[in-house]
This record gives sequence, structure tokens and C-alpha cells, in this order.
Amino acid sequence: MVGHIVMWKLQDSAAGKSAAENAATMKAMLEALPAAISFLRKLVVSTSVFASSPEVDVVLYTEFDSPEDLQSYQVHPEHQKCVQFVSGVVAERRVVDYTF
Repeated sequence: MVGHIVMWKLQDSAAGKSAAENAATMKAMLEALPAAISFLRKLVVSTSVFASSPEVDVVLYTEFDSPEDLQSYQVHPEHQKCVQFVSGVVAERRVVDYTF
């Protein structure tokens, strides 16, 4: 199994909306992905981060069967729609991929 964790710090305002509004949009977009990507085994997204160092606004946890499935997810058109939106509102991004 492969775990993929992404953490984002959002811009205070972007695309005419606050960080909280953009975080809510991200959450909705990301939570729609399992219905469109069959090999995405698990997806959890939170905008209720109460402790992090450095500070983040949104956390995504996903699971895949293999590194190849993770790579297919990265280029999947539905995921790329999320990437396009997120790239316009994010200030910082951290990622970790690992096997378990």
C-alpha cells in the first residue's frame, strides 16, 4: 500500500475569496475524486487543522495499492482539475509519499 499526504497553507485571499472559502472549495473538489478514480482506495481531507508546525489550512490523506496507481492519480484529468484550482490559491505545499 502507498500513503500520500499533502498539506497546504493557503493565501489569505485568492480568486476573490478568503482562505477559508478556498479551503471549503478544495475540500469539496477533493472529496469528489473517489467517485471518479476507481483505484483511489481511501481519501480523507480536513480543513479543521488544530495543530501543525508550520501552520497549514488543508490536509489530504490518500491510499493507493501501488506507486503506479499513485502516479496514475497524479495525471488523472479529475485530479488535474483540483491541481489547477489549488495552484491558484496555495501559498505553501508539503508532500510525503510512503509505503506500508
